[in-house]
Amino acid sequence: MRIALFVTCLADTIAPQVGVATVRLLRRLGHQVTFDPAQTCCGQMHVNSGYPRQALPLIRRHVETFETAEAVVVPSGSCTGSIRHQHAAVAQAAGDEELATRARAVAARTYELSELLVDVLRVTDVGASYPHRVTYHPTCHSLRMTRVADRPLRLLRQVRDIDLVELPGAEECCGFGGTFALKNADTSTAMLADKLRHVRSTGARVVTAGDASCLLHIGGGLARLTTSNPHGEIRAVHLAEILATEATP
Repeated sequence: MRIALFVTCLADTIAPQVGVATVRLLRRLGHQVTFDPAQTCCGQMHVNSGYPRQALPLIRRHVETFETAEAVVVPSGSCTGSIRHQHAAVAQAAGDEELATRARAVAARTYELSELLVDVLRVTDVGASYPHRVTYHPTCHSLRMTRVADRPLRLLRQVRDIDLVELPGAEECCGFGGTFALKNADTSTAMLADKLRHVRSTGARVVTAGDASCLLHIGGGLARLTTSNPHGEIRAVHLAEILATEATP
């Protein structure tokens, strides 16, 4: 299958290893992955902050970039949700029905990584091996907007040598929420403290999720706690990075 990668702003600028892992994984499974450097931000930050008019050029650019793709993969439940639920609505509210129609067509072929693997490519065992104790955090947008459900867990359970442990209070927000963490820093920090306590209680050495944004938030909190953690460092690792590891023969 020919699959276009929408890498997302955070992966492009802060966590490039997520995009690299996504490409490596899909190529290993026998698919052709393309990357169009014309892509830019999907506009989610603008829409969520109350600036839909400023997001419209970004939505138009996104549609123009991906409308010929057979399928689009996004290593983020948050950005996938924006493409599906905001793009056409913003275009329609601006009176651009043509763009709204084109945006719906692109959205229909756009998949969060675990959705693409499980629902489109029909695979749960991707041939990965990851000999670490891991806990999974289901991010808010992946749960409530993109609705990936248990697809990431179905993939993780098939990873060889992994010790996958349940995260208490898994569906509670980590406190990131995009600009929420900046506008409501005290509340965000309190929510993060709860999430970190749950992560540490599992004894996991790795916490994983499908969104780089939440992992940056959780990982930053964990890094500040490292010196006081008797069990050593806990790393925040994107789902794509775990799935991209190869099992040795």
